[in-house]
Amino acid sequence: MLADPYPITPFVRPADAAVALPGSKSITNRALLLAALAEGETTLEGALFSEDTAIMADSLRRMGFALETDEARQRITIGGRAGEIPAPEAQLFVGLAGTAARFLTALCCAAPTGTFGIDGVPQMRKRPMSGLLEALRALGARIESAEGFLPLRITASGLDGGAVVLDATSSSQLLSALLMVAPLARAPVRVRLADPSYRREYVTMTLRMMERFGQPPARYSADGLLVEPEHGHAYRSPGGRFAVEPDASAASYFLALPVVSAGRIRLPGIPRDSLQGDTAFAEVIRAVGATIEHGEGGLVCTFPRAHEPSAVRRDFHAISDTFLTLAAIAPLLDGVTRITGIAHTRKQETDRVSGMATELRKLGQHVIEEHDSLEIHPRPLVPHTEIETYHDHRFAMSFAVLGCHDLLGDGKPWLTIRNPACCAKTFPRFFETLEEVRSRSTRS
Repeated sequence: MLADPYPITPFVRPADAAVALPGSKSITNRALLLAALAEGETTLEGALFSEDTAIMADSLRRMGFALETDEARQRITIGGRAGEIPAPEAQLFVGLAGTAARFLTALCCAAPTGTFGIDGVPQMRKRPMSGLLEALRALGARIESAEGFLPLRITASGLDGGAVVLDATSSSQLLSALLMVAPLARAPVRVRLADPSYRREYVTMTLRMMERFGQPPARYSADGLLVEPEHGHAYRSPGGRFAVEPDASAASYFLALPVVSAGRIRLPGIPRDSLQGDTAFAEVIRAVGATIEHGEGGLVCTFPRAHEPSAVRRDFHAISDTFLTLAAIAPLLDGVTRITGIAHTRKQETDRVSGMATELRKLGQHVIEEHDSLEIHPRPLVPHTEIETYHDHRFAMSFAVLGCHDLLGDGKPWLTIRNPACCAKTFPRFFETLEEVRSRSTRS
């Protein structure tokens, strides 16, 4: 068990290690849903085993789906039921897992029959759901809810199809959830986007995965998308197996590590044609001054000790899960870092914009916070600082990377992380992995 608060031991030598990243949460949860909707059995290889994916898997079991898990081999096998939910009723608890909440809501509404309840922790009850609920109701779903939030009660009778309007600016998961169940509707589904500024990269991931599970490509229009189910079936298993990529959001922490400690980190398994938009964080680190190589074996990030890392100004709207990684190391960069496009992250696990500003100020930084941006002016770091994580895994992992900087010059911890166990949401072994990298680098 990790100490709480957890002290981060700095790197005294340049990083030099290969890091085995966990599987992508976004891909694992989408693949679980699509495999459940498909005809036939599908084995997910390289799947993520974490709190969020456990919630998704447990919910599918409660709905009567047959799942076999092998955590040691990172495999999950699920028997698809071609759009049906085996259990006639189920009560689902999604905790703080927004992905599971939205995807399971859509799945329950698309089922031919059944009665389902969905609820989560108090913070999840505040996260946006209304846009998805309104769109599903427009397609014929019967949903009882309090003002568009959890808890929900769904009486399933399938979806009629037709035209709907959806605002996905608060979360692209709302659109992804709707798109994945659209092929089950009794008629084509045309989705008009109320605002074009949604996070398109995650929706593109969803559409590419739908194609791998046997659907024809969705057709884009000037203001939305058209999904037409293939005649005769909704989905089919992609040859009985589906490979889950390593998590690109998790990769951001280890791409930033050489900037903090100098050295070289290798991240095997991330393909050139990745489904994940967060691989674009590598370009942010390249702008900071790192050398990035992307070969057949994955990503390699190198940062020589003699280099001075440069501050950058970036719009993070498309890759906002990684903005905290850059913000946390901004005190070490030469110049003013400006991060924009992050207003929607105020409605995630916590208000990430406000929380990041608060923690950086505790570290002595001058921070200008606006609704959609942070501007970070480096100041001398304050040692012996305890970082509050707000039960948010990305605060814990981002500031842990900053703590790897040898601020005191003696290799002793100067920064501690409260509630390090919150990383179980997406990266249960993050701190063990970080320590393994430090130990290997010390020996190299």
